[in-house]
Amino acid sequence: MKPINAMKNVPKAHMASPMLAGLLYASIWLAVGALLLSTMLRWGSMQETQLPLYSLIVHGCASLAGGFVAGKRSGMRGWYYGGILGIAYGLLILLVSFLSMNTGISGRTFTMLISALLCGAFGGIFGVNMKRS
Repeated sequence: MKPINAMKNVPKAHMASPMLAGLLYASIWLAVGALLLSTMLRWGSMQETQLPLYSLIVHGCASLAGGFVAGKRSGMRGWYYGGILGIAYGLLILLVSFLSMNTGISGRTFTMLISALLCGAFGGIFGVNMKRS
């Protein structure tokens, strides 16, 4: 039987594209945020009228995290990779909401797209400036 320390040399799975890695992390953050919102809605004191604001915050946090990962993995031009990730994330959310609930384009849609773009770009800026140690 091998000791536990022998597991140090096991290769890690590495995703080649910073954009795909960022979208994966953004979707994980979105899932956690949606679970938290549904828990607060069911057992908390949150009202359904507050849900659009909180869902916009969850989308912003998810694109910020995705932009951070994309910027960190790219190593350069973090605002660019984060902004593109924010746009891709926003369009993906728009596509899913259109296909699942037949929602159209409105002012909230543009607000979500702009906030995803800005949060993703800021996340990319922060991510590219994080040094790996």
